[in-house]
Amino acid sequence: MKTDKFCSILVVDDDADVLYTAKLVLKGLFGKVDTLSRPAFIPECLRDSKYDVILLDMNFARGITSGKEGLDWLVKILEIDPEARIITTTAYGEIDLAVQAMKLGAVDFIIKPWNKDQLIAAVRTVFNQDRVKRADNRNKNNHSDQGNPAKSRYPEIVSRSSSMKAVIETIKTVAPTDANVLILGENGTGKELVAWSLHYQSLRKQNAFVHVDLGSIPETLFEAELFGHTRGAFTDAKEDRTGRFEVASGGTLFLDEIGNLNMPMQAKILTAVQNREIIKIGTNHALNINIRLISATNKPLYQMADSFEFRQDLLYRINTVEITLPPLRERKEDIRLLADHFINQFAEQYGKQGIIIKNDACDQLERYHWPGNIRELAHAVERAVILNKTGTLKSEDFILKIKQQLVQVNDEPIVSVEDYERKAIANALTKNNGNLSKAANDLGVARTTLYRKISHFGLEFWK
Repeated sequence: MKTDKFCSILVVDDDADVLYTAKLVLKGLFGKVDTLSRPAFIPECLRDSKYDVILLDMNFARGITSGKEGLDWLVKILEIDPEARIITTTAYGEIDLAVQAMKLGAVDFIIKPWNKDQLIAAVRTVFNQDRVKRADNRNKNNHSDQGNPAKSRYPEIVSRSSSMKAVIETIKTVAPTDANVLILGENGTGKELVAWSLHYQSLRKQNAFVHVDLGSIPETLFEAELFGHTRGAFTDAKEDRTGRFEVASGGTLFLDEIGNLNMPMQAKILTAVQNREIIKIGTNHALNINIRLISATNKPLYQMADSFEFRQDLLYRINTVEITLPPLRERKEDIRLLADHFINQFAEQYGKQGIIIKNDACDQLERYHWPGNIRELAHAVERAVILNKTGTLKSEDFILKIKQQLVQVNDEPIVSVEDYERKAIANALTKNNGNLSKAANDLGVARTTLYRKISHFGLEFWK
């Protein structure tokens, strides 16, 4: 399993067993895991260390389940460190408490007892969101959005390309409405950032923004996670649980990776979205919900609908407005702008202010194909900044796959990167007898990218 050695975590809980289990689960996957049983020591811990993620229990006094003490500490932590990324944890899934915590600045919540995969996924999601955004917060603390703690955590979209200007204009037009929005694009193109932009330019911006990574939810937990359950609804249901649809009521529900759902899960989502109501596990009555729905995927939903892998009726429900994000290689004019943006962020984050980048390095970045898009660029810049000792980033400071990719295919001369791509795709398809999934895996790209490239190069035989 992937490790995030630069991530530091603080777990605050009065239950020694919870602290022990959390440290056991997290310490092998993340760089630093500190535990604290008494919240009174939180200020001292925050003075001594900088934490990327804080897991904060909501109740510390025996027999008290209101969550007031936890909410008070949430506010105090954000006063000490306005950039703190806090996941609240509680054994009592009350809707008001969850919504209150997120309004005050928590970024997520976990209902105890949590399972290992749920805890890891929550921490990793928050850390990945934060790593390219933390430095940007420092430049925004004095702006007019200071009254909304969550707003300052998400930067503006950085672009000068015409294709992204069209996207930004669409966001401005659509955001004030309650229209369902479907965001399409390859991995790393910024789909989550667009979802946040839609929310914070909407009339619901003061209410919860609930991000659900559908790809990380096991099928067995799907209904409980999204719709909630009552105590005793099944064997492990020891307390009532509030589902994500209910938490998002009044605000925005962001269903990320919706293309990963199987058909039974799609049917359940369709019913909830269509009727704007949910039924908790263990009950027979419907609960009305008032959400603004935003969905995202890197998968080719229209092809999947044609092949009956994705429900057409669900597709039509979620795409009242559709926003397609271009890959970074199709917005070359943004690469230098983004590189400078990330250099400033990470130079400040790692205390290396004043780092500059040479023109030959920028030229190399612009020539590279960026299969991982903006996320890959951010990671490449972060690595270069961390390892840099001279204050100047050169081309050799960036480890890019292009150095290994520019080879001959079947001993034929390569005229250009595009020529290489066409030959590489044709060879992968031949090798895998036209199996698109296997070919995409060999090439290290998403199926949606392969579909688009096949069409671009006119390889119609393989469709």
